[in-house]
Amino acid sequence: MDKTVIACTGGIGSGKSAIIGAFAALGIPAYDCDSHTKALYRSDAALKGRIVQLLGSGILDADGQLDTKRMAARVFSDAAILERLEAIVHPAVAEDFRRWAREQESDIVIMESAILQQKPFFDKFADYIITVSAPEEVRVQRVMARDGVGREQAERRLANQWTDEQRAAKADMVLKTDDRSAVLPRILELIDTLRTK
Repeated sequence: MDKTVIACTGGIGSGKSAIIGAFAALGIPAYDCDSHTKALYRSDAALKGRIVQLLGSGILDADGQLDTKRMAARVFSDAAILERLEAIVHPAVAEDFRRWAREQESDIVIMESAILQQKPFFDKFADYIITVSAPEEVRVQRVMARDGVGREQAERRLANQWTDEQRAAKADMVLKTDDRSAVLPRILELIDTLRTK
């Protein structure tokens, strides 16, 4: 690929969206794996067919579309089925990302994926990995406010993900969104560095 690919990852409530927004404001196109995957579920008939073949027609809603909540309920209690689903979905998302990246005029693009480091399939696209972190209490408050859930549920979601330390160990840069750290100068410096390589 003739683009420099930055990968941005981080746990729930870490502030990934704010970081992606900053890159976008600076003219760096951003690919959100989650929203693009959901779009593929609707637009890619072959992908949908393979998923239905794996999980059964019970995962379709009344309109014949994939119901992501039913899918989640079906796979997240069965690691083997989840692995088979990922083997179907991840290559489709990877091809979609490659196609999307080729269409961008910018020499740098950024991919956002919460599971980037946990699923090595995606990190092979990345030339540079950023992990976004924030204090646990800040993340809990963000999740509660954003998703309208209680503290216990928010804390459980955090506990099911990698720790900031695990992500940082596999990242090229850590950006803290703790309302005290200035991230924009570091983003500008990174863009400048990547463009002068």
